[in-house]
This record gives sequence, structure tokens and C-alpha cells, in this order.
Amino acid sequence: MTLKKTPLNEIHKELGAKMVDFGGWEMPVQYKGIIEEHNGVREKAGLFDVSHMGEIWVEGPGSTKAVQNLVTVDISKLVPGKISYTMMCYPHGGVVDDLLVYKMEEDSYLLVVNASNKDKDFDWIKENVSGDAKVTDKSDQTAQVALQGPLSEEILQKLTDVRLSEMGYYTWKWVEIDGAKCLVSRTGYTGEDGFEIYCDPQDVANIWNKILKTGGEDVQPVGLGARDTLRFEACMPLYGHELSENITPLEAGLGYFVHLDGDDFIGKDALIEQKEKGVPRKTVAFEMLERGIPRANYKVYKGEEEIGYVTTGSHSPTLGKSIGLALIKSEYAQKDSEIAISVRGKKRKAKIVSKPFYSRR
Repeated sequence: MTLKKTPLNEIHKELGAKMVDFGGWEMPVQYKGIIEEHNGVREKAGLFDVSHMGEIWVEGPGSTKAVQNLVTVDISKLVPGKISYTMMCYPHGGVVDDLLVYKMEEDSYLLVVNASNKDKDFDWIKENVSGDAKVTDKSDQTAQVALQGPLSEEILQKLTDVRLSEMGYYTWKWVEIDGAKCLVSRTGYTGEDGFEIYCDPQDVANIWNKILKTGGEDVQPVGLGARDTLRFEACMPLYGHELSENITPLEAGLGYFVHLDGDDFIGKDALIEQKEKGVPRKTVAFEMLERGIPRANYKVYKGEEEIGYVTTGSHSPTLGKSIGLALIKSEYAQKDSEIAISVRGKKRKAKIVSKPFYSRR
């Protein structure tokens, strides 16, 4: 199978990136090393190539009604310039994908979806949109980079006249960066302040290089490896791990983004029923009390009873300890209670802790 490539593919190789197959895309997993890149984002700034993400537009007089039918949040309060995190669900309540909804001009929405789910999502959206709404996949005409970390505003401000300090979290603006028109949002997937920059593929290499040059020693390119450890410390879900066709938003602990008292959406009835009956499983955060690094799909025990499995696990570069997220039976999901993780066939003690593991000041 031929891997897809982003417009920055050759630049990554010139920078010495280790490239891997990520959902059919050839992507950089690391440059200098995951821990160094992770800490660089926490302390200064990091630049990510996320051009593999999907950008699907829903436009026309029926677009608001169409998007509302698809997503779990009430989008009636979204005004142009605002963004909402949300999910699309199947009728049984499992998740099609999690995504960002950008309210563009009136009767126009940009849905930013996960790269590995893009084709599936596009088919699902087309299948469930009717009336006066037009659905267009503009992923191939869109490149995207993410500048993340406490120094990201300071670095990006040097490249634009738009006052970035006036941009609130989860808002977007049209911004000119070195002569290129870009959609810039104050969003990210690291738990840090930062920006995601959407532009024409022909402009992205120049923008990437300008940011690295402008930031100097305060910014470095970052691969998918650190992107995962960063989002995981902040307890941001990853589709296929904390969310899936078989895991509902309520089980994932994302009930805040499920507005059951608003307009109807696909899966709403199933989620109402699940909430009324009580969620059978819950996603918990835990830290290891004994040596061993938890990994996805490791079994979780309470005594001799198998009660669930690890969805994500790793050694935390920021905290200096081994931590994980697990989907377990609800009756065992109390904070501070002790559980055991089967690490290479041996049960290792762990303790349930509060989410998130890391939160920026």
C-alpha cells in the first residue's frame, strides 16, 4: 500500500525525522526524541504537522439543522468565530468520531475530523445530511500545522499583525501569516496554550519554516510520539482508545459535551437511556504503585476479578511516573481505590487518581 504524504514530508526527512505509517499516512513519530520534544512543548513551544487531519464543510440554508443532527453538543449558541469540541454518535450511542465544529459565516460550518476516520466520517455525514445542506471534503485542499506551548503566542505574534492576545480559547480568525491567508484557531491537543493554523498546501512549507526560524531555540518540530504523551497527560481522548464504536461519550467521561436537554441528534435516545440506567463502565485515571509500564489493552483487576482494560498507558515525562487510563466496571471506579494492572502476566498494584494528570497553570 502506498502511504499518503503531507506537503511537509520532505522537510521532515531533511530534519532527520523517524517516519512511520500512521493510519495510511507517512508521518514523523519523532525528531530528536519523544521526551525532549514533549518537555519542549511543556516548557517553551513545539510545531506539529497535522496536515493529515480531515476538513469537511457543511454549508447552505439547512446546515445548522444538519450539523445539529450529527453532533452531541447544542450548536445553536455557536456564533461565527467560535468553535466547539463534540462527537458524532451511532444510534446505539457508540462514537463515530470526535471532532471540532467551527462556526464560519452564517449557514457554514467546518468539521475537523481525525485523519484515520476521515473517509468513514465523510460517508456518515453525507448519509445523514438531507435538505438544503451541501457537504464537501476539502481535506486535500487544506494543510494544517499546530504551534503549541507557553511561548506559542509570543512566537506567532511576530509573523502577523492580528492581535493574538485578543483571541480566546476555542475561537478562530482569518490571519495573514507572511502574506498567506490562514484560518488560525486557539485550539490544540497537548494541554498547553497554542494555535492550529489552516492554510493552502502550497503555503504550508513557508509557514512551517518561518515559525521555526522566528522561534529559534524556543521552538522545535515535534512528532506524533510526543503528541500522544502530551494529550494523554491532559486526559484528552484518542479515538480507538478512549472512544470507539463500542464506547459511548458517557463511558468516556465526556458527558459535559453531550447536551441531552437540547435538540435531537443521532444517538441521543440511547445516551438518555444509558444515563437513566447508570453507566455500566467508566474511564478512570490511575498511577502505578509498583514497577511496570501499563500499555493499551492490558487487563485490569480488582482482586481476582477482571474489571476492565487499559485504554492508554505510558511513562509520563512531565510527572516522572507510570500512569494510565482504563475503562472499568463503574462500581470499582472510586478515586483512591486500589486496582491491579496485568503487566506482562504479572499483576502490578495501581491507584485510581483524579483526571487530568496534568493541567497548565
